[in-house]
Amino acid sequence: MSFVPTHEISRISSRTERQRLPDWFKVKLRQGPDYRDIRNIIDERGLHTICEEARCPNMWECWNNRTATFLILGDICTRRCHYCSVETGRPTSLDLDEPQRVAEAVEAMALRHAVITSVNRDELEDGGASLFAETIRLIHENIPTCGIEVLIPDFQGNESALRTVLEEKPDILNHNIETVPRLFPSIRPQGKYARSIQLLKQAKQLGATTKSGLIAGLGETTDEIREVMHDLRSVDCDILTLGQYLQPTKAHMPVARFYHPNEFEAFKKEAQALGFKHVESGPLVRSSYHAEEQTATVVP
Repeated sequence: MSFVPTHEISRISSRTERQRLPDWFKVKLRQGPDYRDIRNIIDERGLHTICEEARCPNMWECWNNRTATFLILGDICTRRCHYCSVETGRPTSLDLDEPQRVAEAVEAMALRHAVITSVNRDELEDGGASLFAETIRLIHENIPTCGIEVLIPDFQGNESALRTVLEEKPDILNHNIETVPRLFPSIRPQGKYARSIQLLKQAKQLGATTKSGLIAGLGETTDEIREVMHDLRSVDCDILTLGQYLQPTKAHMPVARFYHPNEFEAFKKEAQALGFKHVESGPLVRSSYHAEEQTATVVP
């Protein structure tokens, strides 16, 4: 087992010390040559990943398997969602060279499936859709065999921005619903549940394979989770991810409840019965966890 830097251990420990995690949360902190190579590729190009910014518990596994989710449009978000550890504030100017560096990193990592997400950039007229589109275009151009999934913000309901992204033909269009309608005002105060559902509906109408995700443990009821699954299927959402919320810092929402793995398995069976083409459901599931395998079961 390789040495794990002190700052990495501290980041994980600071979270786990706030609450005692159930026995089923076991993350093996290890570094190998692939982990270090991914770290170097990202750092050398001055790129960001949601793996780091969101303190994802699966980063060790994914990076050792040579997968990562790129975070574009900078690393400062214009929104403050109370479950998310991405920094909130006034973003810097757009980095127009970022799409090229992401494409170079995808090629250097020899990815078969790339996942691109972003912070919210509500101060931009198109919410950053043009940089999403340019990133997709360059990956298609430079690595034509690589599949592409984009995890987009709601673009404040701007259908033109959504079309800009979809015109470059990503394999998967993901937009996470994250929580239930009742909790949106307190947990996602700058988002709107109906707007997110409408975006997924529009994306499907425009021919996209769609995906969305929920995080459980923020104070919702199991019936509310089921209602969201029904709402997502009502707009023909293809893929669902469902995972456990973990409080990233003391400043964020505390965990209201830890769901047992058996409950996640039950949700998976219910979601499959509703007609989702692929469902990932488990305590450590995150939006892009096993994304390549999800795509393989849905995209021809």
